[in-house]
Amino acid sequence: MSDERSPWVGDLMHDKDADRRGIVTDVRGGSLWVLRPELGPGKPWTSDRPEMLGLVTPREEMRDWL
Repeated sequence: MSDERSPWVGDLMHDKDADRRGIVTDVRGGSLWVLRPELGPGKPWTSDRPEMLGLVTPREEMRDWL
């Protein structure tokens, strides 16, 4: 992700390791991303590999959905 921006709170991402989409809810210490399911209830999960998090919708566009 050297030429891309890092995932940040509010971004909708596709986690390639978990093979699921989620919204970033927290970034801990700049090295651990916490995601929740895109829709509905579900258990949050973490990723320590930002290179495996592909941007689906940036947080700026997600605000438009609210």
